[in-house]
Amino acid sequence: MTDARHPYAVPSRHRPWPLCRHCCGIALDMGSARTRVWIAGRGVVVDVPTVTIPGTGAVHPIQRGTIIDTPGCARMLRRLLADRLPRLVRPMVIVTAPVLDGLAYRTQARAAVDVLRPRSVLTVPSARGIALAAGADLSRPLLVVDVGAHLTEVVLLSDGAVTDARRTALGTSDLDDTTTPGQIAEAVARMLTAMLHQDHTSLTADALRRDILLAGGGALRPDIRHRLATRLPTTLRTVPAPHTAAVRGAVRLLQAAHTHPSASAD
Repeated sequence: MTDARHPYAVPSRHRPWPLCRHCCGIALDMGSARTRVWIAGRGVVVDVPTVTIPGTGAVHPIQRGTIIDTPGCARMLRRLLADRLPRLVRPMVIVTAPVLDGLAYRTQARAAVDVLRPRSVLTVPSARGIALAAGADLSRPLLVVDVGAHLTEVVLLSDGAVTDARRTALGTSDLDDTTTPGQIAEAVARMLTAMLHQDHTSLTADALRRDILLAGGGALRPDIRHRLATRLPTTLRTVPAPHTAAVRGAVRLLQAAHTHPSASAD
């Protein structure tokens, strides 16, 4: 119930986490290599390989940013989270999603998350989550480079919304004697060049006047950072704890959604 003197006050049963004892919130980032989960009041409680074990050995239900085994994802989430959630409380869930393949990913992710009996499920592009985690000014065009284990995305945000995006099926797990950090950097440079040449507005050019945000597990590798810095036309800014940036940005959205007046409706 809201206070009549303050009609937009947060209902008492939806106090900010971790003070709210009657609510549950989950921020979820399911990547091809690792799954990271934040549960309200506990912080990041899961950071594990994205695998499910159906009885015949480990299976990877997400490959190159695509969910290929929705029931497998559901089994993984049940195994990881079922015993960590409060009884009889239906969680609010925010799931990060790759920008490209986003619709299919969101649909399959929602189906997998149903195993947690969520009260509501929201999805957010990983690039937006990264920008939020970095505290970036979203009122201006912004470029985000997310170098994951199996996928690298370059995303242009304008007013926080995705305006353009490119990706390559290369990541840190591909690095060997034949695939080098320089090839990942070259792929990123090509994607940025294509975005700039095909943009009939000034958004990409405006974004290139700012730092490019760098995130993902690849941002932890000095060899990748160095080669990107030498190939890109502007300064790179590595997001703090870049491997968990997407889920931390989802946490910020989750907390905002949780305390919104509409959250009082089940």
